[in-house]
Amino acid sequence: MSGHELDDLARRAAADLVAVRAGGADRGPAAVEPTDALASILLGFVAEPGDGVLGRLVSGLGARHVATGLLDGWSATEFVERTARAGGRADAPSARELAAGLARWRPRLDRDAFVRSVAQAARVRAHLLLPGDPAWPVGVDDLGVHAPLALWVRGRPSALVESPSIALVGARAASGYGEHVAVESSAGLVDRGFAVVSGGAYGIDGTAHRAALATNGTTVAFLAGGVDRFYPAGHESLLARVAATGAVVSELPCGAAPTRWRFLQRNRLIAAAAAATVVLEAGMRSGSLNTAGHAAALGRPLGAVPGPVTSPSSAGCHRLLREFDAVCVTSAAQMAELVEFDGTGGPDGGSDPAATAPTRTLEVLTIEEQRVLDALGIRRPRTVAELVRTTGLTAGDVLGGLGALDATGLAARSGEGWVRRRPE
Repeated sequence: MSGHELDDLARRAAADLVAVRAGGADRGPAAVEPTDALASILLGFVAEPGDGVLGRLVSGLGARHVATGLLDGWSATEFVERTARAGGRADAPSARELAAGLARWRPRLDRDAFVRSVAQAARVRAHLLLPGDPAWPVGVDDLGVHAPLALWVRGRPSALVESPSIALVGARAASGYGEHVAVESSAGLVDRGFAVVSGGAYGIDGTAHRAALATNGTTVAFLAGGVDRFYPAGHESLLARVAATGAVVSELPCGAAPTRWRFLQRNRLIAAAAAATVVLEAGMRSGSLNTAGHAAALGRPLGAVPGPVTSPSSAGCHRLLREFDAVCVTSAAQMAELVEFDGTGGPDGGSDPAATAPTRTLEVLTIEEQRVLDALGIRRPRTVAELVRTTGLTAGDVLGGLGALDATGLAARSGEGWVRRRPE
């Protein structure tokens, strides 16, 4: 293994790599070689968030070897052979999966653009976090092979880990009722020592961030694009305030633009990084239901605030209460109980009820299987036709996903359709 191109790339970006690693954690940079950090950044540069094929490959071969192979032009077969010699994983990617992966990743190997991206991160004083760093949010590791290889942070990386956190999410087109609930919930959680996590969007997200800031609390915003360009533009000043006292985070490199798919993938980080997720107000098509689905799939506590039964803005919350076994919460005190009595790091401690939940099998799910899982309810069976419409996948992909979920105990046939299995 030559690694000459990786070393050359490291030399070109050396000063900027030192800059982005220097503030990677409040207790100083982790003992990581520049080429190791560079490899993780490079793989995040060429792949879309949550790419399970890349995650399985890195898990079996290591980020540095995978990056070297991409730069040196290894074939899919060579990746398979080297992974096997390294001991690999039982679910290591096949040559066919890798051929498709290489066809996705290699066209993005623009070395000059990559060096500019790292330089831009240094210019905006972004920090690079890697797994194992003191400020790394270990909850995202529950995403398994869909977990990020690195995170970019503007602000205080320690904001990600210094307090237990609860995600407050909801509709962009929030009503006055929803905004009132967001203010009361965010401020109340800050008073109880929680950090507030959200997505920086208009509506509920922005209101939750503002209320946390107004009460001198810690708040963290996860973006669907690079941290060098705050999005939405109308929240540039708000996100700058979040970064001044908390953190603005993304797994995407600087220069990356937000897209619909990246928003959906960003949602999995919100659900995984927080100890619990609460949906404050959501319509039937709200993106916050996607975040709730990830939280449920991860075995995280999920809460939903009820609203008027005549309000379309609360229809999504009512669906979560009816079909996803979300806990009905109406105050910050009840939201705090989701963590305190869950045993996953809250004040009351105790055993972890998610220990036997399906989180152990999530790391072997493909993106298609995860989409199918997110679309399933616990009570009402979903037909294949419904799942095709909800997920945007083909009938064949849905059937394949259902078979895998059935085999791993995450889903079961019920009558004419399928349901998500409850954690035991």
